[in-house]
Amino acid sequence: MDNRPQWGTRAGFILAAVGSAIGLGNIWRFPATAYENGGGAFFVPYLFALLTAGIPLLILEFTMGHKYRGSAPLSYARMNKKYEWLGWWQVGIAFVISTYYAVIIAWAMSYSVFSLNLKWGDDTGGFLIGEYLQVSAPGEFGSMVPSVLLPLIIVWVVTLGVLFKGVKKGVEVANKIFIPALVVLFLIIVVRALTLEGAGTGLNAFFKPDWSTIANGKVWVAAYGQIFFSLSIAFAIMITYSSYLPKKSDITNNAFITGFSNSGFELLAGIGVFSILGFMAVQQGVGVDEVVAGGVGLAFVVFPQIINEFPAFNQLFGFLFFGSLVLAGLSSLISIVETFVAGVQDKFKVSRTKAVAFGGGLSAIISLIFATQGGLNFLDVADYFINQFGVALAGLVQVIVVVYFARQLKSLRNHANEISDIKLTGFLGHWWTWSLAVITPLVLGYMMIDLIRTNIAEVYEGYPRIFTIQYGVVVAVLALLVGIAFSLIKWKKDTLDLPSSSKEVNK
Repeated sequence: MDNRPQWGTRAGFILAAVGSAIGLGNIWRFPATAYENGGGAFFVPYLFALLTAGIPLLILEFTMGHKYRGSAPLSYARMNKKYEWLGWWQVGIAFVISTYYAVIIAWAMSYSVFSLNLKWGDDTGGFLIGEYLQVSAPGEFGSMVPSVLLPLIIVWVVTLGVLFKGVKKGVEVANKIFIPALVVLFLIIVVRALTLEGAGTGLNAFFKPDWSTIANGKVWVAAYGQIFFSLSIAFAIMITYSSYLPKKSDITNNAFITGFSNSGFELLAGIGVFSILGFMAVQQGVGVDEVVAGGVGLAFVVFPQIINEFPAFNQLFGFLFFGSLVLAGLSSLISIVETFVAGVQDKFKVSRTKAVAFGGGLSAIISLIFATQGGLNFLDVADYFINQFGVALAGLVQVIVVVYFARQLKSLRNHANEISDIKLTGFLGHWWTWSLAVITPLVLGYMMIDLIRTNIAEVYEGYPRIFTIQYGVVVAVLALLVGIAFSLIKWKKDTLDLPSSSKEVNK
């Protein structure tokens, strides 16, 4: 019998899956990436990447979780015990991301309050670095920053509180509140942005195609990277979530809905962001290219500048924007923490309460590092290396293992076809197979070679090399080593046996 918890409704699963994909990064990463890689022309490689990597990998992970009815480590172990370490590696990556992701949400929470009186003033960059974060030199921890610590505690209280409630009463209910609220808030921002003077200038900069970039391989790699990171692929979330699906679930349809919903939100974010950037450019009498920024600089430096220049209701729209970041972040953080909570539950057969307290509690404690004066530097380096040499590399290894070593592609396709309305047969079957067996490994392999070459030639963001090694490379390697160590621990008796309901579906 399968005693695994289940989503109350199919909509609950889709909201949770979309919520895990629509995170803080989508609001600022996609607009900047598209603009820097050909504007409107970028949508060609972006759509191609969505259809040859994003959705095929979602189908793969949804099917694995549903077929093997477990967290990422348990799913890999049930597929083949030799590859359990890959599941733990992905869980380890999720754990690292959770420790600093919570702090970015805490910043957004603080800034939603700062919006009420525009506390950041005219020098928004100086306020962020000097007054709010009180940033120290790279490698120095410094003291705890109270204005970051307090909202960080609130973030963890909310996140762990939702997870203590379980999947159906906690995660599903939270996403039914967070995701619709996020979409409504962001729609309000976008509608207002479109009415600002200069919005057309910003949208023209965003959508105007530079077709010469299509022949540039780095643009295609950027498109695959955007799809890969934005869909929460390869760090255990989608495998874990799909393990909670009822035995009769439309896997392929769910994957298409999740993939296109995420891309739709990214497009919406791009429209809103560049409408506002166009307004800012017109106000300052400069080109859009002079006000574009990426990463936290866009959210916590440029946007406060824009909010300062709004013709009316500055405080309201500042609160709505940063409130959107908080909701997007919380929905994603809950998904991320759920991956290692489920892994601990499955491996050690402990109660959910103990798993949340141990896994979530440990992540919360480690996250305090990023609430120190050196937190921004630690966060920047950890985020870069765990994403580039964690998520991307784990995704490459995942595809190679499932397709070429475990040889599970046919079995997984049969399972998906058994329960889905959209069948992976004929053209769709060839599309799925070729995407995973050929296109995705080639692109991700090229990405990794290029990343290694780049990082050998130059140090990330000009940091001292020893600093990037200690707090970037070492962190990424530790996620793998801890994953291997956990895989050496024996499972409790009968844990690796598939539940009877899964056996029925797998006949």
